[in-house]
Amino acid sequence: MAATPRIRTVALLGAVGSGKTTLTEALLHRAGVLTRTGRVEDGSTVSDHEPEEIARGISLGLGVAPFPWTATDGNAYDVTLLDTPGSADFAGSVDAALAAADLALIVVSAVDGVQAGTHTAWRLAADAGLPRMVVVTKEDKARADFRHVLADLRAAFGDGLVPLELPLGEETAFTGVADVLSEEGLAYDGDGHHHTEALPAGLADEEHRLHDEITEEIVAHDDDQLERYLSGEVPTPQELETTLAHEVLAGEAFPVVMASGVTGVGVDRLADLLCELGPSPSDRTARVQAGKTEVEVAADPAGPTLLYAFRTLADPFVGQVTMFRVLSGTVRNGDRLLNTATRTEERIPGLFRLRGKEHLPVDAVPAGQIGAVAKLTGTPSGTLLAERTGPGASMTARPPRERATVYALALAPLTQSDDDRLSAALARLTAEDPTLRVDRSGDSTVLRGLGDTHLTVALERLARVFGVHVSTSPVPVGYRETIRKPVEAEGKVKKQSGGHGQFAVVQLRVSPLPSGTGFEFVDAIVGGAIPRTYVQAVHKGVVEAMASGGPHGYPVVDLRVEVYDGKSHSVDSSDMAFRTAAATGVREALHAAGTTVLEPISHVSVTVPMAAQGDVMSDLSARRGHINATTSLDDGLVLIEASVPEAELARYVLDLRSITGGRAELTIEPDRFEVCPDHLVPA
Repeated sequence: MAATPRIRTVALLGAVGSGKTTLTEALLHRAGVLTRTGRVEDGSTVSDHEPEEIARGISLGLGVAPFPWTATDGNAYDVTLLDTPGSADFAGSVDAALAAADLALIVVSAVDGVQAGTHTAWRLAADAGLPRMVVVTKEDKARADFRHVLADLRAAFGDGLVPLELPLGEETAFTGVADVLSEEGLAYDGDGHHHTEALPAGLADEEHRLHDEITEEIVAHDDDQLERYLSGEVPTPQELETTLAHEVLAGEAFPVVMASGVTGVGVDRLADLLCELGPSPSDRTARVQAGKTEVEVAADPAGPTLLYAFRTLADPFVGQVTMFRVLSGTVRNGDRLLNTATRTEERIPGLFRLRGKEHLPVDAVPAGQIGAVAKLTGTPSGTLLAERTGPGASMTARPPRERATVYALALAPLTQSDDDRLSAALARLTAEDPTLRVDRSGDSTVLRGLGDTHLTVALERLARVFGVHVSTSPVPVGYRETIRKPVEAEGKVKKQSGGHGQFAVVQLRVSPLPSGTGFEFVDAIVGGAIPRTYVQAVHKGVVEAMASGGPHGYPVVDLRVEVYDGKSHSVDSSDMAFRTAAATGVREALHAAGTTVLEPISHVSVTVPMAAQGDVMSDLSARRGHINATTSLDDGLVLIEASVPEAELARYVLDLRSITGGRAELTIEPDRFEVCPDHLVPA
């Protein structure tokens, strides 16, 4: 069990196809955990083991990959990689990884360079307050260009980027790296090990200029080191690394290195730098809520036990698996802990660590380390587990990042058995992925998420893991209708079939109300024309008629109904008779006066790069949208706020990503109803 100062938890973030999973395989192989590396193309990697991932060849969930590493400083470290998806549809896994990691490793392809996913990864890590490093992958591929990528990185994210390496050759000639701090060439052999060799003349000059530049950058943040440097004392590579590690922790510097997950070049050095420059849990304190106050929790293995559950998985063999990070103390098999949110006492039946789909049993998990346990039914993601009598029992986790659901499908079970199990299966699915939402729209069950692939994968898992099969359709637009003008109407029921019959007559005045008012019922009966005992039945009949829909079939809103007269029979009148009569009267009024169809209008907020502002605004206008405001933000972004009919937004998130190259953030919220143009009223 590693000591907390020697633990490193690293979230790998980046665009789709940047090489995160291949790099994870290379690190595991170089550490001796794997005898051979798997391939994404073969579906044989540790991280991407789910059938849905193998079929698509991309990461769709959070992959966990711990490995031991002895760094060049001689210390043994415990490193856990959190391999995240690059697709915006699966951003919930990125949020979970950032909540559990101490360092964000931004993975950038030397071929594709800085992409939309790179910008997103950088911003999310910055928002989470995580130190960052950058690794440039695929240096062995055709069209690889490290220097061009470095220039783009600095243009996008500033001068705090510190390149610690230069490539020895590129594309198929990529055989090693030049260490900028030590000014040595590191050439690699076929098994991923390296030896020192002299730098080529042309590269040596470039490397030396970069060494001087980087050295000045690093010592500028340490007054004592700067004073010695100005007096002519040259800092050693180890001294520079120590100072740089402090800058990384403070978010002042972001080292840039390179590695090839295919050839193994630079992989061992990457592992060394993750351990030597990356922060430990001891360097960073977790923040939780104690009532309304935010408090810091130190990662002390001897302190009171406090766990943060950051992800829940539905395992088809062992059931629910909870992934957690130990914020304080040491959790052991058999411990009993209290969930501070649900107040459920949980027994820890058997601890293990995940490596892909493999469960690695352990006796204890210390502060700072990632662990897992099965069957914690009272512990949803984003909650804390603490000792019942300890200080953590009154603490709660900081609220997780909220993700706006922007894509939806209506679900219909294929069989009665599917129908019986659908609700429970969806509840487990949304527990596993909090970015999914389930609600009801009329008679439909609606599943909402972050995009079409997000929902497609969720439904595949619904079938594979939970055995529930559904058909899908677009979510019906929630049209409403209201009466056009005031009108009077009569509703009556007269039936006689021997014995007690059914008799009721109601006289109604029905009129429109201002938009958004809802419904108003007025009892204007005088002289007992309708006995008081039946007025409530009239009210129910009116409500039922409005819910069942007007002439166009949509629920009726913004209606004032006044019952002012009627007739009853001492024997044949009943609640049912007056409910039926009232409903009939409302329907007569709606047909007589006619109705206006109302369409729902959504408030849309889009954050995009300024260069895409015109295209996005033009697209919104083409969707019958009204631009309400535009606001310039930091980092060259602009916030566009608009009112857009819901009918125009079914696939908007997909079109928006196409327009902006994936560099857009979108929220859609219900706002109000407006009159639907006659030519657009659904038949």
